[in-house]
Amino acid sequence: MRLDKFLGLFDIGTRKQIKEYVKNGRCSVNGVVVSKADIHVDENTDEISFDGNVLGYSKFHYFMLYKPQGVVSATTDGKNTTVLDLLQDENVKGLSPAGRLDIDTEGLILLTDDGGLIHRLLSPKKHVDKVYEVHLDHELSDKDIASLEKGVNIGDTKDNGEIDYTLPAKVEIKDCDKEGRPVVHLIIHEGRFHQVKRMMEAVGNEVLFLKRLSMGPLVLDESLEPGDYRPLTEDELKQLGV
Repeated sequence: MRLDKFLGLFDIGTRKQIKEYVKNGRCSVNGVVVSKADIHVDENTDEISFDGNVLGYSKFHYFMLYKPQGVVSATTDGKNTTVLDLLQDENVKGLSPAGRLDIDTEGLILLTDDGGLIHRLLSPKKHVDKVYEVHLDHELSDKDIASLEKGVNIGDTKDNGEIDYTLPAKVEIKDCDKEGRPVVHLIIHEGRFHQVKRMMEAVGNEVLFLKRLSMGPLVLDESLEPGDYRPLTEDELKQLGV
């Protein structure tokens, strides 16, 4: 990991401020004062100090990524860019996405090597809220909303052959987008294959644009552009129970 990014994990300052701090000799690596913030350090083995205080390292790593369209939510892919490919200058060994987004869907992805957290976020028993911004072909009727909030048939069946309806969802009507298309926020608690698109198809509608805004307490940072990422803050880690 780059030294400036490591120091950024401890909320020492902005990237620009950290560069200046290091240049002024306030940081040392393994007892040696360094002057360049873009050097690479091993956060798991190097002893890194700032103003004489040794900074600890985390056993696990947590990154928020704004996944753009055209990128796959996978660790490897022989054809397409993956979410891990976007984490430049990071040691991505062991990192996995907590849940997947379709290649044409953008928004929040959590990348971590904390398998326990991934399990807690994805387990159907935990009923973790996932909020999506959905741009539709046409407005939802009151009947459509009632169906979505009750649970719809998206073609899945249980082991006994019965229809496996989606769990009750929540629909929030938002303003139209720039093209005049109706926009809703859909809150679901599952992560089935193409679930949002299939739910809208079940009520005779079509998803034209899809973006994940949040997952549990973790909310997509509005300052991130598609393709940008950052480590989670201490506050976010606390909210996730880490």
